[in-house]
Amino acid sequence: MPKGSWREFNDPSTSKPNFPPLNTDRAELNVRVQKTRGGKSGKTVTVITGLQLEPDQARTLLKKLKANCGTGGTIKLDSLELQGDQVSAVIELLKSEGYCPKKSGG
Repeated sequence: MPKGSWREFNDPSTSKPNFPPLNTDRAELNVRVQKTRGGKSGKTVTVITGLQLEPDQARTLLKKLKANCGTGGTIKLDSLELQGDQVSAVIELLKSEGYCPKKSGG
């Protein structure tokens, strides 16, 4: 018996994720790379924001960054995080990928 608009299981093929509009030119993106320690138990973390990537593209880029820097990392909401102070290595890799990153913070 149908129960109106209620569904027990959501069909992922019928619902599309709501991503922000993607800017196709990587050089025009406002990509920021900064190191931070706030809220990380005193550990330094490199945070990359402004990439505007879909989840599978973000995972691929994160894998390249982790392999290049030799560290661990994760995806947090709309940013990528790498363990340690990897700002210069990340900026060089992003430049080779076609982005125009800038160092943010101190």
